[in-house]
Amino acid sequence: MTGSRVLVAIRVGVPRERAFAAFTREIGAWWRPHGLFEFTRADTRALRFEPVPGGRLLMTQADGEDYEIGRIQVWNPPSELVFTWRAQSFAAGRNTTVRVCFEPAGAETRVTVEHTGWNAIPREHAARHGIELRLFQRRLAEWWQELLGELAARAPATPT
Repeated sequence: MTGSRVLVAIRVGVPRERAFAAFTREIGAWWRPHGLFEFTRADTRALRFEPVPGGRLLMTQADGEDYEIGRIQVWNPPSELVFTWRAQSFAAGRNTTVRVCFEPAGAETRVTVEHTGWNAIPREHAARHGIELRLFQRRLAEWWQELLGELAARAPATPT
């Protein structure tokens, strides 16, 4: 069940092959942590995907240890990426899902992020900070919009 969702999109000034590569191969360069949406309490150093179906999204912490944020469910370059997403405080087997679509828009690419599953995370859970779902989703959407802005700035600057 996907339930509620956060949906954001941006146009990136590159073809979708480049946008997909920037999102997946260079996530460590454009991703910015946000205190409200921490994966762990540890200091984040870098994010990276293992670029294969079933691969992991990993966060390297300051101590060099990796934390598995999620697993790639769909790896379909250059059009779609789906992965699970979980905070360290989530119960075993509980996660949310992120779907990223890369659609041609002339010489640009429309990158759409859909993040679902937050309705299954109780309001009182540490990851929700006691925030009502609609407000929490608004804050999460704002953060994804900021992240996509970073992606849009990076993608044209570093061609594949």
